[in-house]
Amino acid sequence: MKIESPTIAGVDEAGRGPLAGPVVAAAVILTQPINGLTDSKKLTARKRDALFAEITQSHIWSYAIATPAEIDQYNILRASLLAMKRSILALPQQPDRVLVDGNQIPMEHPDISAIIKGDLLHQEISAASVVAKVVRDRMMCALASRYPSWQFDVHKGYPTSAHMQALREFGVSSIHRKSFAPVRRVLLEVV
Repeated sequence: MKIESPTIAGVDEAGRGPLAGPVVAAAVILTQPINGLTDSKKLTARKRDALFAEITQSHIWSYAIATPAEIDQYNILRASLLAMKRSILALPQQPDRVLVDGNQIPMEHPDISAIIKGDLLHQEISAASVVAKVVRDRMMCALASRYPSWQFDVHKGYPTSAHMQALREFGVSSIHRKSFAPVRRVLLEVV
């Protein structure tokens, strides 16, 4: 679907805080306004899923990840910016303007802005927030079947008490972020 210029892409990420799994970034160009968009963390799972369906069926979007290994190699901020850059470049139509949630830009672009709390201020960023969150949650649910002991479908890799207990009981999986302090502590206990 091609829309007339100028096009604006919103960019956001999900998954900076978890101890496991990728960080996921999304870029969205809206073809028309969408009712009910806001920061994905302020929406129920049901509302996020409904908005995700609307965004992915009727608008221009992409997503990209940075793996746990990349997070460990670069740090979570640099990996998040890498995923954001990848999501922008993956759009089927390059935007005229890019609005990024946060205080740093992931790449050079003729018209790119970092906006703190942008997911509350711009629909394009809110849409990207929804796509990134839903894609990441679904990835973690899929990974739960490969790593059932850690119950990633329940906590999505965040450091809940159940996740911390699973880490102590079963150790570190291959999708854990080994540079994150709670995971690193478990690894040191094993040595």
